[in-house]
Amino acid sequence: MAAEDTARDLREATSGFDALFSNDIDNAREIFKATNSPFHLLGAGVCAFLEAALGMESGLMAEATKLLGDADAGASKGLSAAKRAPSATRFPAGTEWELIISDAVILHALTLALSESYMGYLQCFYELNKAHSKFARLYKTVFPGGLDNYATPATSKTTSPAPSVRSDSSSTHTATPTKQRSGFFGRFGASNLTVQRAVNPVSSTPDGPVEELIMSGTAFGYGLFNLVFSLLPATVRGVVGFLGFKHDRKLALRALAVSANQTDVHAVFAGLVLMTYYGVVLLLTGYQADGQHILKQYRAMIDHVEARYPTGSLWILNRAKLMRMSYDTPGAIKVLQGGLEGPRPQSFRQADGLIIFELAWCLLSQRRYDEAAEMFVKITEINSWSHATYYFIAAGCYLSLQNYEKAQKLLDAVPDLLEKKKIGGKDLPTEVWIKKKLAFYKQKQERLTGSEADWIKCIKISPAEELGIFWNTHARITADVCEEHVKDLCVLTPYPTIQSPLVPTKFATPASDSPDLDTADELAVRSLLLGIVHRTAGHYPASREFLLDSLSMQKQIKVSTWLPGVASFEMAVLDLKEAEATLGAGGSGSEKVLLDEQDRQAWLKVLKKASEQLDQALSLSPQSIDMSSRLDSRITMLRDEIATKREMVEKA
Repeated sequence: MAAEDTARDLREATSGFDALFSNDIDNAREIFKATNSPFHLLGAGVCAFLEAALGMESGLMAEATKLLGDADAGASKGLSAAKRAPSATRFPAGTEWELIISDAVILHALTLALSESYMGYLQCFYELNKAHSKFARLYKTVFPGGLDNYATPATSKTTSPAPSVRSDSSSTHTATPTKQRSGFFGRFGASNLTVQRAVNPVSSTPDGPVEELIMSGTAFGYGLFNLVFSLLPATVRGVVGFLGFKHDRKLALRALAVSANQTDVHAVFAGLVLMTYYGVVLLLTGYQADGQHILKQYRAMIDHVEARYPTGSLWILNRAKLMRMSYDTPGAIKVLQGGLEGPRPQSFRQADGLIIFELAWCLLSQRRYDEAAEMFVKITEINSWSHATYYFIAAGCYLSLQNYEKAQKLLDAVPDLLEKKKIGGKDLPTEVWIKKKLAFYKQKQERLTGSEADWIKCIKISPAEELGIFWNTHARITADVCEEHVKDLCVLTPYPTIQSPLVPTKFATPASDSPDLDTADELAVRSLLLGIVHRTAGHYPASREFLLDSLSMQKQIKVSTWLPGVASFEMAVLDLKEAEATLGAGGSGSEKVLLDEQDRQAWLKVLKKASEQLDQALSLSPQSIDMSSRLDSRITMLRDEIATKREMVEKA
């Protein structure tokens, strides 16, 4: 393919991605269908991949696989032809086609990982392993001297003392305004954001759209490749290590940030990956070594893209997630509701589904149960992923409102829904958990009354709040919401004996001799929830007692075998949060806080203890335990935060 033809196809593909990122996926598809160039085929594959990934649509996963395979084949033909002609860039001939092939492979691999099953993760790994040599070769070719001289998005118009993603190999930068580029994806020009420009602009600045495609795409692919490996569950990472692959998450984040600073399509996707990663770290780790730094980077990524695509659901979603992570959940709710109601393209329903999903959890975290239930049910109108899970959560919301009729109606529909949705022919982790909960409730009702009839009445702890433990819903709520949770949990008999400023000192005489909670499973769940909300409210001694109480029932738990592992994890988070409250931060970006030797040693002791707690959590949550892969990922991310904090403390 002649260089002129390549440049033309690149330019024509631009408008398709413009439409996609602006929420008009129907128009994007029409544009990508117009030509069978590898760029257009990849664009069509990206559309199907995003719909599959955001909506968990099994049918679309198959379509994405086919389209990405077509893009792979088309790029392979382009690569063969290119090797017979001189290169039009500073890189070896055909490098752009090798990049498209690698894009197709990594997106296909991620499609395989969407099942959240260990088999899916393994299939993802084996597919990625095929591309390992390609990514390594591309990275060495395009960035032979590493990434030190390459800029990353900055968060202000002044010179920053460090790169925006922490790295051992930082370099000195000067600040200059971002320039609007022409050519492929050049219309994805930056907003008024100022970025860090490298000291050596000759070697680090692409010459034309094809070079930008190669440089940004290589940084994106290599970074995403490393990041995916670093986030796989320990069981799968063990296989990776056995076969000799070692991931580098710092380098992965740095590479993604370098890509995000460009203006091509890879830059937008790199920003999306970073925003997703930052959001997950902020939500699921429970503790961040430098949360303000992460929020700063998250905000920079949103600012970098949102101004170009104000109608795009993905950017509305991430703006709201940033607000939620900044403890402004009411503000996040307004942003999400405004996004759903505002005039904009509506064809990208899977992206809109994510807005509804985020809105539902925000409403649940604020105890706006009626509205939350409505949103969880509404999600089932948008995508086909596990309607059973959404109904189950909505039923829990109605249970909290004591609307037993609506709750029972939703729960009665769950068994049939559990049989309908399968990914890879296997139950999803949440569905396995839900099946056990339903059986537990029915057995309890039969034990109490001799019949399963009206079994909704035996449920005393909302399954929505219980499932919210896995989403860490209770970590970023206000003190008054924490108090409401404590009130609800403390009216259940037998009354808690652990004292705290939030637990009543006097309780009403029980209306019945039969306790509300009569199993270790239920008592352990209540203590776990009380431990978490007390920690969120800043009552650390009481939080510790409740978490220890939950752990003490480990041998008596019959069904909720996930509890000990999660409780151990939450203890590690408590150790870190309490230390930060009592010992100080020990360093926070440019506002570094010095520690004396006594506090430094105290911090190192806490970090060691927290690491040991995570070891215990991992040992208590083998693959056979419900939702173990989710806890595994949380442990992995928190270990990274502990390592970062240790580095900060040692330098403080």
